[in-house]
Order: sequence, then C-alpha cells, then structure tokens
Amino acid sequence: MIKGLEKLIDEYCKHIPLNDEIKKKLDQKFRLEFNFNSNHLEGNTLTYGETKLLLIFDQTKAGHEMREFEEMKGHDAALKIIELQASDTSRPLTENFIRELNQTILVREFWKDAVSYEGKNTRRKIKVGQYKEFPNSVIQSNGEIFEYASPQETVILMAELVDWYNLEIEKEESPIRLAALLHYKFIRIHPFDDGNGRVARLLVNYVLLRHNLPLLIIKSDDKKKYLSSLHQADSGDLEPFVDYMAQQLVWSLNIAIKAAKGENIEEENDWEKELTLLKRKASKTKVDQEIVKTNEWVLEILQNQIKPLTNLLENMLSKFDSLFQERILTTDSEPFHRGNSLANLIQDVIDDESYKAEDITIDTKLHNFIDLKTTSEIEFSIKFLFGSVRYSMIHDETICFSKAYNEQLSEEEMNEIAASIAKNLLEQINQLQK
Repeated sequence: MIKGLEKLIDEYCKHIPLNDEIKKKLDQKFRLEFNFNSNHLEGNTLTYGETKLLLIFDQTKAGHEMREFEEMKGHDAALKIIELQASDTSRPLTENFIRELNQTILVREFWKDAVSYEGKNTRRKIKVGQYKEFPNSVIQSNGEIFEYASPQETVILMAELVDWYNLEIEKEESPIRLAALLHYKFIRIHPFDDGNGRVARLLVNYVLLRHNLPLLIIKSDDKKKYLSSLHQADSGDLEPFVDYMAQQLVWSLNIAIKAAKGENIEEENDWEKELTLLKRKASKTKVDQEIVKTNEWVLEILQNQIKPLTNLLENMLSKFDSLFQERILTTDSEPFHRGNSLANLIQDVIDDESYKAEDITIDTKLHNFIDLKTTSEIEFSIKFLFGSVRYSMIHDETICFSKAYNEQLSEEEMNEIAASIAKNLLEQINQLQK
C-alpha cells in the first residue's frame, strides 16, 4: 500500500463536512470525471465537454449514437444510486443492488455482435440486469483463452461474493483494499453480458463512499496500467492492483483537499483531454472519406494490420499443433510447412518486389489427428481481399471484417477473429472424434 495514504485520508477527514459551495463544486468535478472516464474506458466517444453539456445542462450535440447519450445518463443515474445506498451503512450489499446497477447503466435491452460457442458469428440479445446465459471468455493478445465464470458458476459465485463482502465490511479494515478486492473478485466472475467494468468501478466507489471518502477515478488514458495491474492479479499477485487503486485514490484526495482549502481544482491538462478527444473524433471523420486502393496503401495494410493479425492467428494455431502430425500452409500452390508461420508468409509477400496488391489466399491443412488411427484432415482458408476502396478478410465463407483503407483493426476485433477461428477448429476436431 502507498506510504502516506492514511495520513492523506486523515488530512481530508479534518476538512469534512465541506461547506455547501465547495461541496457542490467538488461533486461536479468528480461526477464529470467519473462518468466521462468510466464510460470512455469502454469505448464511449462523448468528449469531456459533451459529457458536461449532457449531464449539467441536459443538452446534446449531433454526431453520436443515441445509445452513447443514454448510457452516459444511465451511468450518472447509477452514480446517484450508489451515493444513496452508501449513505445508509446499515444496508448490506445485495445481488439485487448489483443487478440494478447493470440495468441502470445499460438502460434497455439491445443486440450485440458475438461469437457463438461453436465459433460462428452471431448476434446476441443483451438482457440488462440479468446474469449471463452464455460463456463470455475472451482470447487475449497472446492467443491464450481467458475464462471467466461459467453461467452455472455465476449464480453461486455472486451469492458468495456478497456474503464475503458483508463479512469483510464488519472487520473495519482498509477501505481501499476492500474496494480493490471487491472489484477484482467481481471482474473474475464477469456476471453480465455487458457493463461489467463499469459496474466494478461503481462498486469500488460504493465502498469508498460508505467510508466518507471521495470518488476514485480510473483515467481512460491510464487504461494500460489499469489492465496490467489486473493481469498481475490474475497471476496471483493482488498487491500491484491494490497499490494501483490506492494511487488513484491519492489523486482524488489531493483534489478534495485543494477544494477544501479554496484552491483551484481545475487541472492543467483538462484542455488536453478535450483536444485529444477532438483529434480522435477528427480521425474518425477522416475514415469516412473514401480512399482509393493503391499498392502503397495495400502494403501499409499488410504491414500494420494484417501482419499483427496473422501473428495472433499463428500463436493461436500453434496451440493445436500437438494434436496433429503436420500443419501445412499453402498459397499460390507453393507449400509452407510448419516451420513457417502465417506472419512470415505475409512478410514474404511484403518483401516481394513483384507483388502488385493482389488478393491473398492462405489454405491451412491439419493432417492426421493423433487420437485417430485412420487418416484425417481439417482444412480451412483465409482470404485477404483488396477492393477498390475497402480491404476485407474471409474465413472459409464467413466475412470477418471489411474496412476502408484508412481504417484500422482494433485489438478487440483481432481477438474476436482469433477466437472465432479457434472455436471453429474445436468444433471440427470434435466432429472427427464422433
């Protein structure tokens, strides 16, 4: 735990209760920071200024999907719910309360793209405030599958989670440690189809508010450190995550103490937040401007989009190698045996001076499943197509993506593609064994 945190908490407590004017100013600062950052971590594109316009003045600007406005307002409503719930310390934490938070932030049911258990692209109805009915495991950037609790386990684990918390709160130990552990335990379950991160951060502040501490803000531009500390916790070391959360509380305490002393609480980088997000919005607008295919554009796509994707796919495919006697990659009738990777094949294309932005088809064959005495084979193809204004990928007959030449693949999209192909392979292997 960070040195001096308790001393800082003691100093803050000396200033409370704050006078009405200071409290109003501080509450607005934390309200905007928390709603903006927690939603922006999950992909909401409202700028800091647009968040303020919506929440403080109830006005909106064009250029966003209605769901982004609804979820920002819903998140603000959920913040009010935790403030009310935390004000009554006699109330225990309940599953109904947690489900209410999820229902409030997601507002209403909606449909979302998903990958079925069999590896097929599908759409799934997100039922707000209800525990998941399907597994929501993810494939990480290293190709490893990270498993959250199954739908069957979720019901049991959520009951155990609230029981654990209600016992821990009676021990009157460090509130930041308790808040961090509640966040981590909740995220490991991932009980809902959507909104788990936002609910976890709301629960953190529910704990802190019960102890008369200011809201903890995880900044969206600090996402890498936030996720890194969570990954360390996944490996069994919880202290880096507890320390990370304590660091964020230090920021909030310093802001609150400055406000109590009558000092300016606007940060030097507040204008930079707005500028950065305006640049991102401008970048998104540029994507909508049509770019015509050139050899240079295709080579850039191969180097910066397709090669990282094939690195991820190769990592995933290598995990299946021990199940087969041989894996062969072929393209343009030229064989590439297991010693070569998908990414190396793409690099060969990039390095080939005679290459003129043609489509690329890679056929993969997995020979002789080791558990079968008879000859067996699994085949699939991956095609990278370069049209006049868009590039795309097809796995067998399924379109994985289609994008403008100045539009990038996100890490999440790459992971979803790898997950879909992996699940499709597992389905074919299961068919071999029948």
